[in-house]
Amino acid sequence: MKLFKAFSELSRGELLLWIGSLAAVTAAFLFSGGGDILTLIASLLGATALIFVSKGMVLGQVLTVVFAVFYGIISFYFRYYGEMITYLGMTAPIAVMSVVSWLKHPYKKTAVVEVNRVSRKQIGLMLVFAVIVTVAFYFILKVMGNANLIFSTISVTTSFIASYLTFLRSEFYGLGYAANDIVLIILWIMATVEDISYLPMVVCFVVFFVNDIYGFINWKRLKKSQQTK
Repeated sequence: MKLFKAFSELSRGELLLWIGSLAAVTAAFLFSGGGDILTLIASLLGATALIFVSKGMVLGQVLTVVFAVFYGIISFYFRYYGEMITYLGMTAPIAVMSVVSWLKHPYKKTAVVEVNRVSRKQIGLMLVFAVIVTVAFYFILKVMGNANLIFSTISVTTSFIASYLTFLRSEFYGLGYAANDIVLIILWIMATVEDISYLPMVVCFVVFFVNDIYGFINWKRLKKSQQTK
């Protein structure tokens, strides 16, 4: 019942964005020959998670945890170990922490999270940790023989920044994930050149890019609305 109630909170435009996202991912899956069912499941879960994250609803973070598990498995099969480690070891745990953070900071007891203003100190810490994570993962992935090392390392960096901003409840999480989406689109295009069954992952992150840009716009709207009430 709570799930149906969550969907009832979506506007007509958001429902159309969600349905369009699912349709695009499914069409890509069928066009590629209907190969790996995990890619379809992960993509559908991810698109659903993002529409609720863009609304500032905790359900989005819960679904992000599930998506991270599926995506980590897919990445392992293609030797994108950076993606696997990032999503299972960083994105999923931070999403769990975000669930707790968002539950503790609802906007006036509504189902929507209170958008936060990130301090300069928090930004500084983010940049320091981002540099540490980037350097560490570059050498770890190099030793592991990760496919497409440079792009995989950049993906780790952008994913960390996006996850950090999501945990802090900042509207700029959307731009962080949008940057990560661009890197992942490139990574999965490379994979698709070798195996057409990975085409749904390319479409998945194109869909994610659109949703993340919408998330940034909507969170800016939410922040302005919350500050004026």
